[in-house]
Amino acid sequence: MSVTPADIEAARARIAGAVACTPLRLSRTLSEITGADVYLKFENFQYTASFKERGALNRLLQAEPGERARGVIAMSAGNHAQGVAYHAARLGIPATIVMPAFTPIVKVENTRKLGARVELFGSGVEEAADHARQIAAAENLLFVHPFDDPQVIAGQGTLALEMLDEVPELEVLVVPVGGGGLISGIAIAAKARKPAIEVVGVEAALYPTVWRLRRGLPIEAGGPTIAEGIAVKQPGKVTLPIIDALVDDVMLADEAALETAVLMLLEIEKTVAEGAGAAGLAALLTTADRFRGRKVGLVLSGGNIDSRLLSAVILRGLVRTERMVRFRVSLPDRPGSLTQVTALIARCGGNVVDVAHQRAFARLSVMLTDVDVTIETRNALHAQQIRNSLAAEGFSVRGLDEPRMTSGL
Repeated sequence: MSVTPADIEAARARIAGAVACTPLRLSRTLSEITGADVYLKFENFQYTASFKERGALNRLLQAEPGERARGVIAMSAGNHAQGVAYHAARLGIPATIVMPAFTPIVKVENTRKLGARVELFGSGVEEAADHARQIAAAENLLFVHPFDDPQVIAGQGTLALEMLDEVPELEVLVVPVGGGGLISGIAIAAKARKPAIEVVGVEAALYPTVWRLRRGLPIEAGGPTIAEGIAVKQPGKVTLPIIDALVDDVMLADEAALETAVLMLLEIEKTVAEGAGAAGLAALLTTADRFRGRKVGLVLSGGNIDSRLLSAVILRGLVRTERMVRFRVSLPDRPGSLTQVTALIARCGGNVVDVAHQRAFARLSVMLTDVDVTIETRNALHAQQIRNSLAAEGFSVRGLDEPRMTSGL
């Protein structure tokens, strides 16, 4: 192995006091939902809200004096960028960060606030990496890779030591996988401490690089994902052999599962996780039987999610669980008709969020109109009760995702 358990122990001592030992907590509610004992490692509690500080600092502390004086450069979609920028500033090291052009604004601005020079380049991490290497060569800067570096991997592995120190009984660790630095470090540390422990990786379904390679399939990856932190098309040359040797399984989480996991962490644990950070929970929720009855450690690897994206996730989650519904109601186009509908919804305990008339586009008699009503409800059953009440009063009502108008249910 290019990284040893001793390297990880040394990294732990090296970064102690400068990187938080984040809490590991049992989630009673998630445990009840999944049937497993679910422990959450809150790496979103780090100063830069990501585990990436661990590897970045371990690498920076081992830079030669001349390298420190000239400065460092990193390529990152956000979390590694902030980790490098923050600790480089603490250590007095000039830092340049190259980020893909479409990196979430919150990550770009936070990186700049930490004192780094930021350049936006390319449509993905591969193009950004090539550009960063060109700058590194031109300006003689130390390139700090986000995952494919033994010292970075060793720093990330310190996370597993903390988890097993606090809960030695853990049977499974579920870890997000992008380039593989985090899961490589965790697997080395965990297997050395407890050989029987199972280490499971989770990739975004749109970026199933390791999953496909393990099955002898060519890499096919790409597309917009909420888990941009693990949207990597090629695992590292250092990390892949470690994953092959020590990681027991790699699972996939689709976009709907990732969104659901982000929302559940927000509502249940009152904590903000980005899409990549919620990948472990997404996999657990979709394959609960696989983990039932076991002590499972989930790594919430980061919490840097754009506020607009989080808002969209919340709204889509409300729609998915029918806590927000849209009905199209046909009613006579005369004074008082809409008041009758909204009053009935209110009596049923629904809250009208929006109302839109569809006179010009309705395929009805000119004496009738379609009204699209958006309603907040308590749950899917409550939404059904409201719909039944409207139908019982003689209104023709349907959900807007249904293909045709029906009278009642």
